[in-house]
Amino acid sequence: MKNQNFKVVISFFCIWLTNFFSKEVQFVSSFILILSFGILHGANDLFLLNKIKNKKKQSVIVLLIKYVSVVLSVVILFYFIPKLALLSFILISAFHFGEQHWTNKLHIKSDFIKKTFVFFYGFFILFLLFFFHQNDVRDIVFTIIDYKISKSVIEIPFYISTLMLFLTGTYMFFKNSTFKAKLVLELFFLIVFAVIFKTAALLWGFAIYFIFWHSIPSMIDQVQYLYGSWNKNNFIKYCKSALWFWLISIVGIAILYFVFKDEKLFEAMFFAFLAAITVPHVWVIISMFGTKKEIED
Repeated sequence: MKNQNFKVVISFFCIWLTNFFSKEVQFVSSFILILSFGILHGANDLFLLNKIKNKKKQSVIVLLIKYVSVVLSVVILFYFIPKLALLSFILISAFHFGEQHWTNKLHIKSDFIKKTFVFFYGFFILFLLFFFHQNDVRDIVFTIIDYKISKSVIEIPFYISTLMLFLTGTYMFFKNSTFKAKLVLELFFLIVFAVIFKTAALLWGFAIYFIFWHSIPSMIDQVQYLYGSWNKNNFIKYCKSALWFWLISIVGIAILYFVFKDEKLFEAMFFAFLAAITVPHVWVIISMFGTKKEIED
């Protein structure tokens, strides 16, 4: 509960800051958050993989090659088939966001129902953000795929995700007592997200959600998985083991910035970069949650 209270308080604090931050300041603040906690939360993937795959006794080099291969595959896909790459990134990110939010909260027998719900939950979150910033999103998408999408491309998925979230949520309300008990609080969280996305600029709104509602909770889960518990010393260990991968990522983003100094173009390339490192990260986290479930069972 303390963690939930922190997220709500810090979210409203960031909303309050929006009144004083210009778009430029929001832009810079967003990157500070994303480059720190955002990148950090995915910088221990190899360490996680090493623990997940230890039964197969795969070497770190083999794991590194597999991981880098996935990253390069995403980069190549964005270069040659950007529309497919962008769509895949959105779908994968949707499931990832939903899974992170609900995995420790939702315990139901039907794995299909659970996965369907968490997917549409994450999908709704993404398109809620897109819905409030349609022009900015359309500009970024145009920069990535060289095609100007219509507003309906954002609005229709938003309405569909809203409907599907309502239907799957209604089903679980009647089938799952744990979900029923959490419903009011979770609806409040959705209202908080809507206020954030409506009030803040696109990247600032994304950063607030991404850092405080996704990245930090994910790091807590990762630290608990790697070291058995969440505390200061274990978090320091986590940061130390992530340092080199984090630095490499920062250097890569710095290169992007100097090559693509135009703000819109840089935002597009930045999201493409995030996509390249997100896909293997999602694979790692799904594997981690799967391993945790096996242990619990």
